[in-house]
Amino acid sequence: QYTGLTIAEVTSADFRARVFHPEDVARLREERRDALARGVPFEFEQRARRHDGQYETPDFPVLSAGPTPRTPLANWDFMLRGADGTVARWTWDEFAVLPHESMTADIHCVTKWSKLDTMWEGVSVDALLAAAAARGVKPAPYVLAMSDGGYATNLPLADVTGGKAWVAVKFGGAPLAPEHGGPARLLVPHLYFWKSAKWVRGLRLVAEDEPGFWEALGYNNHGDPWKEERYQGD
Repeated sequence: QYTGLTIAEVTSADFRARVFHPEDVARLREERRDALARGVPFEFEQRARRHDGQYETPDFPVLSAGPTPRTPLANWDFMLRGADGTVARWTWDEFAVLPHESMTADIHCVTKWSKLDTMWEGVSVDALLAAAAARGVKPAPYVLAMSDGGYATNLPLADVTGGKAWVAVKFGGAPLAPEHGGPARLLVPHLYFWKSAKWVRGLRLVAEDEPGFWEALGYNNHGDPWKEERYQGD
């Protein structure tokens, strides 16, 4: 009865909830962890949850274009700027009292590794936009994520709303380490991981799409791992 479904439908949490009993999900995850520990590919779940051009890793590789910024929390803030220049800003303490969510997601790097069942905590972009709207910030069709160190990446607003993106502050139940983008990184798990900007300090809403750091150097403007959108023209 499940023939003809797309990859996105088959890998969705709703599909897994309908098809697998919770005990089956727990068993499959335990079997996958055991297979990884023994260096044996767990093909059933791997093929369903990553493109064939990706390989699964139990590690969390660290890849950066420059040195790791280390901003003291007392100096950290987050800004959401509208296209007309209106700004909403939160200090670290103010950000901490915004509604936080926990989420589990598979992540896919453009360098072809995938890591499954990663656990995060943070504030959804939807919640940030709602809080900013209360301060007069209006939406725009595109977003430019701005980070410490001069990094930026561009996304359509549609790719960071509707429960698709967060500003994450914890990974695996612990504060996000600087080498992985802490104290806060953008998390957009349905796109290649370079779109999940490390050390994120703000989102700038813009009327026209503007290429970010890697996009200006030839990376794909969108970055869908299921379509292998790695470089311009893919």
